[in-house]
Amino acid sequence: MRLTTKGRFAVTAMLDLALHSTKGPVTLAGISSRQRISLSYLEQLFGKLRRRGLVESVRGPGGGYHLARDGALITVADIINAVEETIDSTQCGGRENCHDSQRCMTHDLWVDLNATVHGFLSRVTLAQLVEKQRLQPVSVIAPPRNRASRAAGPTIAV
Repeated sequence: MRLTTKGRFAVTAMLDLALHSTKGPVTLAGISSRQRISLSYLEQLFGKLRRRGLVESVRGPGGGYHLARDGALITVADIINAVEETIDSTQCGGRENCHDSQRCMTHDLWVDLNATVHGFLSRVTLAQLVEKQRLQPVSVIAPPRNRASRAAGPTIAV
């Protein structure tokens, strides 16, 4: 399987979108800021996600993006397939010409791995990732070590 940064960032951005879209459309600038992903990179990813029918854009003031369908109907495989050229562990792209124009000895192993990974990612939905994220504990950032700031208490990052 060839899972690149593109696929990882797309899943992260879609999860961020799903988590923050309850209040209306989510801007790419907001996702960029929260996830530290380049805005221009997000624009490229969201163009592909939109063409695949995973997100819809809302123009004008207060615009941004929202999911095109319920998160329970969007799988991680859908997201990765939308932005990646291919998910393939074989060196030959499935053409069976990986070893001197012949099928290599481990070809079936990599084909089975592809099927296993794709099967797993097809069973994980965006809604499941949202639920897991919401169950994560809130991190507490330790206050600076001077006396004046101790009175203010810890800062909670959400």
